Amino acid sequence: MSPDATLERDAIARRIPHQGRMCLLDRVLHWSASAIECEAWPDPGDTHPLRHEGALSAVHAVEYAAQAMAVHGTLLAGRDDAPKAGYLASVRGVQLHRDTIEAADAPLRIRAERLSGDGGSVLYQFRVEGARGALADGRAAAVLDATAATGGAA
Repeated sequence: MSPDATLERDAIARRIPHQGRMCLLDRVLHWSASAIECEAWPDPGDTHPLRHEGALSAVHAVEYAAQAMAVHGTLLAGRDDAPKAGYLASVRGVQLHRDTIEAADAPLRIRAERLSGDGGSVLYQFRVEGARGALADGRAAAVLDATAATGGAA
């Protein structure tokens, strides 16, 4: 897929392990070898899978960023299917600019820039913004193949 082509929700869901309502991204707006920008239209109402006690916490912006990172990895690898299950290893320097993600924040813009990586792990810088302004930014590291990292126990 060329970097100038957009990717819609169904194509995103084929490329990440998250399925059904847990696939939080609605569109890849653009991507390059070093970065990706996605869009999401969250409905923090009763059906949102991360909703807790009536609210969607701004800390969940990290999950939106992690899914953008996963899609970016499959696009860089030229894959049309989901990679092996990985996991978010750490987040650092995360700043939450709001307490919750509200319906008024839609659409969310999720930007992730790959800072470093190899065949086993990657480090990204991310920023999630909504219509009301910044929600969260920071850095996230992911292990790409959980089974290799755990000796097949994942």
